[in-house]
Amino acid sequence: MKSPMKRAVEHARMTMNEDIGGPFGAAIVDKEGNIVAVNSNRVLGDHDPTAHAEITAIREACKKLGTHDLSGYVLYATGFPCPMCLGAIIWANIKQVYYGNTPKEAEEIGFRDDFIYEFIKNNCSDKGIINFKQIEHDECKNLFEEYHLKSKEIY
Repeated sequence: MKSPMKRAVEHARMTMNEDIGGPFGAAIVDKEGNIVAVNSNRVLGDHDPTAHAEITAIREACKKLGTHDLSGYVLYATGFPCPMCLGAIIWANIKQVYYGNTPKEAEEIGFRDDFIYEFIKNNCSDKGIINFKQIEHDECKNLFEEYHLKSKEIY
């Protein structure tokens, strides 16, 4: 039986060679060591900048399991997760991540995660990347208050 990382590498190689995405694959494993989902970067094939390997694997696992909470599951990724994927991993409640390549190694082949890490470190204040302006606060605040009053599940 192949390791989760080997399966992630194989999946990434397949979609990379089909020009569907970059050299990124991910696998999600349950507490017993069973692989629940294996997926890869699909940005080019899906025309979706959020279709990174970790996110596509999380989506696949959640759909298969019928949950948004992957507490107790483990993620294997061919590269250290970018900031977007880190956010998805945190929201999915995954506490253990094994990775193959570093952000520096991704940068060496042309991927640009580092500028996002810097943007976050600088309190998202670089106006050359994104311009933020708060508008229609009262209407949006009312929506939040309405949600809060309904005692909905917080996730």
